[in-house]
Amino acid sequence: MADSLSSENADSPHLSGNAGFKKLATLSIAALGVVFGDIGTSPLYAIRECFHGDYSIPVSHDNVLGVLSLLFWALILIVTLKYLTFIMRADNDGEGGILALTALIIRQSRENRRERWLLVAIGLFGAALLYGDGMITPAISVLSAVEGLQIIAPAFGSLVIPVTVVILAGLFFMQHHGTAKVGSFFGPVIMLWFAVIAGLGAVEIFRYPEILIAVNPWHGLRFLLSNHMQGFLVLGAVFLSVTGAEALYADMGHFGKKPIRLTWLLFVLPALLLNYFGQGALLLVSPEESHHPFYALVPSWGLIPMVILSTTATIIASQALITGVFSLTQQAIQLGYFPRLSIRHTSAHHIGQIYVPAANWSLMFSTIALVAGFGSSSKLAAAYGVAVTATMLISTVLFYYVARDRWKWNPLAVNLLVSFFFVIDLGFFGASASKLLHGAWFPLVIGLVIFTLFHTWSQGKSILLKQLRDRTLTVEEFIESLALQQPQRVAGQAAYMTANPDAVPVALLHNMRHNKMLHSEVALLHFSTERVPRVPNSKKVEVVKCGDGIYKIVARYGFMESPSVRQVFSLAHHKGFHFRIETTSFFLSRERIVPGLKSKMSTWRKKLYALMVRNSISATGYYDLPSGQVIEIGMQVQI
Repeated sequence: MADSLSSENADSPHLSGNAGFKKLATLSIAALGVVFGDIGTSPLYAIRECFHGDYSIPVSHDNVLGVLSLLFWALILIVTLKYLTFIMRADNDGEGGILALTALIIRQSRENRRERWLLVAIGLFGAALLYGDGMITPAISVLSAVEGLQIIAPAFGSLVIPVTVVILAGLFFMQHHGTAKVGSFFGPVIMLWFAVIAGLGAVEIFRYPEILIAVNPWHGLRFLLSNHMQGFLVLGAVFLSVTGAEALYADMGHFGKKPIRLTWLLFVLPALLLNYFGQGALLLVSPEESHHPFYALVPSWGLIPMVILSTTATIIASQALITGVFSLTQQAIQLGYFPRLSIRHTSAHHIGQIYVPAANWSLMFSTIALVAGFGSSSKLAAAYGVAVTATMLISTVLFYYVARDRWKWNPLAVNLLVSFFFVIDLGFFGASASKLLHGAWFPLVIGLVIFTLFHTWSQGKSILLKQLRDRTLTVEEFIESLALQQPQRVAGQAAYMTANPDAVPVALLHNMRHNKMLHSEVALLHFSTERVPRVPNSKKVEVVKCGDGIYKIVARYGFMESPSVRQVFSLAHHKGFHFRIETTSFFLSRERIVPGLKSKMSTWRKKLYALMVRNSISATGYYDLPSGQVIEIGMQVQI
């Protein structure tokens, strides 16, 4: 399989060949709505938290310049240099994100199995942390926008929580419709958002141009030296300005590197800097506005339209995080770290647009509970950031091994580069982690819970497969046994799902033992998830004629694809496999898990695995089997 990791030319399938300016512009506008929604709405609360949050500092000339300098260089070093310049080079066949990066580590052959396991584990923990981020981002984004009602009229303060809850509930209830119909609406709205916030900031900068000297890094360094521990803690609020950086990498496969990089450099970054520096200029003149400097930029006549635009922009930003959790869940299922869940495709034209009901409702209840529990975006900001900083640290570590072992970069250059990024990430992580008692524990607990589920499912599945392997025969042994003692063969076609392509499924042996018969044509159907995002149709299905009417079918899918028996039968037809899906009987095994055997897995985790097995959806729905033709054979298995 071709390695596209270090090739900058293999930017994206969207931009291959002679892609014109029109296509690039269309992709860039679409990327605005999906990729930059989170980082683009950070001006609503990032500056405010530096001067009005739990660890705020006084609004003074030097402090304002220092905070803006730190914020400016955070955007340059973390987003522009680290992610857009270096991390985005690490694509897994065009796809990005921490699970795609983890898949690269899995694909890389490593002599030290303990090191490989550790890297995969921290990658999975980084992915688990994104679930906590997916809960907090909609809550803080929408709540910070709706708080503009208090600016319009203090009497509206009592409406902030109810309105936020209604908006969030409506957002989650609409998820089953998918984003295909409103996707084209996202880009123009976010474009308007960036244009408006850039204009508001530019007006204030024009009134007080001295604020531009904050680009000098000395102001940021002096701020940290002068304010000591309090200055360090403010880094946690400064980090709020770059919390959407991981999304740039995760959404690379949908839009390609070039549209994301161009949109950031030519439009998003200038707009954000203009607004941040505009807020800083305003605070130099009116320090009393530190309770909400973003809305203080807006003329009184424009407050109501701005609250509406802000709320719309934050809904779009939340949508991007929600769909990101859906994609992450699908990848975890395909990679074998999560039980099967119902996954619905919401668009016939865009393969990445899916809806996962279980993830959706879990996010909805968690997000609404966060809004009700914390009560304000300022208090939520204390919980925000630690999950993202931890994920960024993990991305840096994984990037180091990819650059060193896969790309064979100069060891000294890799060490210097990664150490530079690691120190920056560690500083922001330490500042964010200082808020553990103020809510930062929440995303860490969520990440730990999700990681436990990941690890429990993977280990339990491995033990279960070993148990089943001891109860069955290899395909070769089974064919030999048929030659020695031929069972009653009945006309018809049957397909048995098997977890091991080289072993006969226990369901087939049980059926023969109890019913004393075997269909004239039998397919042993195995689905394999490859460590690549997608597998081309030409390589998706392998057909092996084993003899005596037995076929072995191996279907290979990428971890961003949904498997389908109907598609497999269609592709296999061209390779001499002529089963008709409408007349084929499908046999599945249904295991009842009972804790009992001695193993490295603790009893409580065995019970957790058994619970996950009982609540996973049937293979019928997951593999798109015709439900009226499925026969399940139950068995009890000790683990």
